Amino acid sequence: MKAVICEKPGDESVLKIGAAADPQAGPGQLLIRVKYAGLNRADLMQRQGFYPPPPGAPEIMGLECAGEVAAVGAGVSGWRVGERAMALLAGGGYAELAAVDSGSAMKIPAAMSDEEGAAFPEVFLTAFLNIFMLAEAKPGEAVLVHGGGSGVGTASILLCREAGVRSIVTAGSDAKCAQCLKLGADAAINYNAGPFPAAVRTATNGRGADVILDSIGAAYLGPNLEALAPGGRLVLIGLMKGARAEIDLNVVLRRHLKLMGSTLRSRPAQEKAQIVAALLERFGAALEAGRLRPPIYKTVPMANVADAHRMMAASEHFGKIVLRIA
Repeated sequence: MKAVICEKPGDESVLKIGAAADPQAGPGQLLIRVKYAGLNRADLMQRQGFYPPPPGAPEIMGLECAGEVAAVGAGVSGWRVGERAMALLAGGGYAELAAVDSGSAMKIPAAMSDEEGAAFPEVFLTAFLNIFMLAEAKPGEAVLVHGGGSGVGTASILLCREAGVRSIVTAGSDAKCAQCLKLGADAAINYNAGPFPAAVRTATNGRGADVILDSIGAAYLGPNLEALAPGGRLVLIGLMKGARAEIDLNVVLRRHLKLMGSTLRSRPAQEKAQIVAALLERFGAALEAGRLRPPIYKTVPMANVADAHRMMAASEHFGKIVLRIA
């Protein structure tokens, strides 16, 4: 099969189209003939050598894909060859074929295109896991999401809107803030216009955010604690701006704050299957009705994968960048 090959860490120029061995559908797995693959910032980190795949995962990049089921492994029920499928992957999406644990696959609803299917699993499952399963956001609470125009950010806006949870987002320009509001965010803060904690308190009548979903890391740790409401929950999912920071633990004690760290890629297949099942149980009707459709910024041919990575690195996109594989 054809795949995006990255033989050594480096800039976008190390990405080449080459041949790779065809994966097989083992017991409990599906083999998907990939039509589209979603890009994620983790792909850029893997290309640079900072985020290797977990043990047993393919070296090929790509954490989500969409296409048709090409083969059904032993012990798998509820799937047949030819069905449209979207899947969460530990790797392997940038290729014509991908093997995936059946519990990490979802049927693409009729209301959703294949491009949207490829843009759905990684970001919606990340947002759902961290905001609703771990932080237990409740209707009426306020959730602050950094990077509102990103894939996880836009997924968070849509899930919060559906669940009756107020969403407050940060973004790097007034134009992106306007796009977030149009998508359904209750408030949007331009982080280049000044510190965000005061703006969060203004948006919450002085209370602060009940939940913060943060992919920034060290640079935002202090301001995040300042922006939390009493009893607030901070979920850290990325380290874009540093891994080490010093904080005043008195703030955590006095205001009964909770700090959690979370990744999705390295979780066992059984845990991922439970997250998928929980998402579908809570939001399946909205998904089928077409209310959870990820915004697509641009679809790029696999041959131009380097351009797609440059586009993501520039952070000019709103929503998802998708590779056309087929």
